[in-house]
Amino acid sequence: MKHTIAAMVENKPGVLAKISGLFSARAFNIMSLTVGETEVSDVSRMTIVVKGDDKILEQVVKQLNKLPDVIKVIDFKNEEFIDRDLMLVKVTAPKSVRGEIIEIANIFRANIVDVSSDTLMLEITGRETKLEGVLKLLKPYGIKEMVRAGIVAMSRGRK
Repeated sequence: MKHTIAAMVENKPGVLAKISGLFSARAFNIMSLTVGETEVSDVSRMTIVVKGDDKILEQVVKQLNKLPDVIKVIDFKNEEFIDRDLMLVKVTAPKSVRGEIIEIANIFRANIVDVSSDTLMLEITGRETKLEGVLKLLKPYGIKEMVRAGIVAMSRGRK
């Protein structure tokens, strides 16, 4: 089962290593991990996406809550939330097919952020399924390079 967790942590060196170590020690493969400063400069938010057993994950969340650098842990298992991923993808785009690639970009509301004589670079933000859909359509043109930033998530509503 896939789990998305957010941890509000103190913004200081070593915290990322401690938290990722908890997951790896229990044989959880971290599928996505993003960390960034929040609206409070000395607090960072980690968004962690893992696959694993519910019971073991529950123990990991309890252990996260015990770490002195962890302020709050949110397990999105029983919450409505919004998640997004960011991807940059460089596609082979000679003039003969450039229009087709631009059309795909428009359909998926991707931004063209770089153009060269034989490539286009697209910036795509959205759910994981959207990014996978874009990749499926762009693959026949030749993907030269790709990077994904990782998933970020927040609870819906007032929380």
